[in-house]
Amino acid sequence: MADRTRWWSSVRARTTAMATAVVAIALVAAGLAVLAVLRHNLVDSAGLQAESTARHVAAQLATGTDFANLKLPDADSQPVQVVSADGRVLAADDDLLGHGPMAQFSPIAESESEDDEEDDEDDEPQPASVRGSGTIAFRDMRLPVAHEDTGSHDFRVAALDADMPRGQHITIYAGASLAIADNAVAGVSRAMAIGLVPLLALVAGVTWLVTRRALRPVEAIRSELAEIMGGDLSRRVPVPASHDEIARLATTTNTTLTALEESAQRQRRFIADAAHELRSPIASLRTQLEVAQAHPQLLELDGLIADSVRLEHLAADLLLLARLDAGEQPRRDQVDLSALARDELSHRNGDRHPVEVAIPDDCVAVRGSRIQLSRVLANLVDNAQRHAATAVRVTLTRTDGRVVLAVSDDGGGVPESDRDRIFQRFVRLDEARSRDDGGAGLGLAIVRDVVQRHGGEIQVGASAEGGARFAVTLPAADQ
Repeated sequence: MADRTRWWSSVRARTTAMATAVVAIALVAAGLAVLAVLRHNLVDSAGLQAESTARHVAAQLATGTDFANLKLPDADSQPVQVVSADGRVLAADDDLLGHGPMAQFSPIAESESEDDEEDDEDDEPQPASVRGSGTIAFRDMRLPVAHEDTGSHDFRVAALDADMPRGQHITIYAGASLAIADNAVAGVSRAMAIGLVPLLALVAGVTWLVTRRALRPVEAIRSELAEIMGGDLSRRVPVPASHDEIARLATTTNTTLTALEESAQRQRRFIADAAHELRSPIASLRTQLEVAQAHPQLLELDGLIADSVRLEHLAADLLLLARLDAGEQPRRDQVDLSALARDELSHRNGDRHPVEVAIPDDCVAVRGSRIQLSRVLANLVDNAQRHAATAVRVTLTRTDGRVVLAVSDDGGGVPESDRDRIFQRFVRLDEARSRDDGGAGLGLAIVRDVVQRHGGEIQVGASAEGGARFAVTLPAADQ
């Protein structure tokens, strides 16, 4: 049962089954239509033959031939009766002499026409006394005449009204056997039924082979991905040369693998850098505690507290970056950046350089997380304090639906070649390589990630004072 379920779950098996079913339905429908058209044409041909026979008999009577001397065709395939207006059989084949007029036999189907046009008004054939001379009607009926080969009793009968030279009104019934039509339809039906099975088998086989060939690249991609799942993200799936949907799938898969490989490399570098950064404060704390254990009088609480604070900040930064990497979206609260900036700067009493503030008094609102936006401002001011010579300047402006928060200093600035690199994690420029003064190199990386997740951007350039200017642009809340 499991093998059967697995077989049916394959695309190849389902495609083959559905294609075969669709072809089978189409062939059966087309075959029925062909049989219907074939029988209709053969029945019409039999009707023409019956009409021709009736008119031939009428032509004999019109030339004065007596009823007893009429030349009638073979009764097995073309029975004929000549009936008077009062229903007497005036002439007939031997098989029909002992029977009444053909009109008394049960019809299978009937239609009526005149010499030049069809009579669409009457559904039932009218009696001979009512119909005019030359009117001809057709009926499919069973006659007591047995065909010598098939035993068929079905005939196409033409009833032709005619007037004798002496004014006598008669009806000539002439039949044409439908055995040929029945035999032809039956033969074609048997041929179609016999040929249907091998044709469907051929369709199924071709579909199976074509589908297997088409899905072969997919299986190669699946096998390669199964190998890649073992851990080697440097491998790539094969791209077929067909330039079709499967080739595009393989190309997209390789692009995804490249992105995964780069992400895995970033994660490994991040873990290695984080471990390296954590080792320094932990080693410093351990050294100081071991010294204090051996010599209590040499215990330096200020150094222990500073290392503990640095370790706490580093752990908080790593946790925030991990949450950002996990795709955590910020809150969408309305935040007044003016109030946030004034509140954040009011708590910075230990800064080395004064902070000049140019913030409007009215509300400048954006949407996002107040805590994360406050972290952005704090990290930018910390970075400016670390590199400034005498002062740091914070400005807040709004133009064209955008809010710009800028932090500038009068330090040495950032070289153009390093303006993209400084936003990478654990990157310190030459001036900030001191682990005590330069931090862990995560502040600007956090700023960039937070700003991007708030739908904004950050740019670094030169300030009017000659130092660096970091400008954060965010969409206004009403936008």
